[in-house]
Amino acid sequence: HIPVILGAVLLGPMAGGILGGVFGICSMISNTIAPVPASICFSPFLAVSMGGAFSAVKALWVSVGCRILIGVVVGWLWIALKKLRANDLVALPIAGFVGSMTNTVTVMGSIFLMFRAEYAAANNKAVSAVFDFIMVTVTGAGVMEALVALVLVTAIGKALLRVNRVGTLPA
Repeated sequence: HIPVILGAVLLGPMAGGILGGVFGICSMISNTIAPVPASICFSPFLAVSMGGAFSAVKALWVSVGCRILIGVVVGWLWIALKKLRANDLVALPIAGFVGSMTNTVTVMGSIFLMFRAEYAAANNKAVSAVFDFIMVTVTGAGVMEALVALVLVTAIGKALLRVNRVGTLPA
């Protein structure tokens, strides 16, 4: 999701949403071609066998819709931060952290709301244990991933913004 976040910062919410959609389509394809137990939540082709056409639509939301939101949320957040005159060294880490958490919270939240029973079965868990399992993922891996995104988006984004600003100066 780092390229989606950076794309949204540099190019805005529309381009960020498109990049998020490409990320989501890639996720859907990889979960279809090389499935793991949770792939039923990300591949409409696998989900349809579990619960019909509606399950396929839900999987499309998890794999693509949630990823589109990363770019849209970060793009609008960046616009808001710039209107508030936030310095890049303040705005970039916020964008990185929020973008990463948007991914984690929307994907894991959608899995909990829409695929709880299927996710439990795929991971050999009781349905009642899915909330705890998802919260461990969100607070453990999700927060760590967001901190890494904070650092990477700040470092890479600062360099890209510098190049972008130099490239737009009049000759």
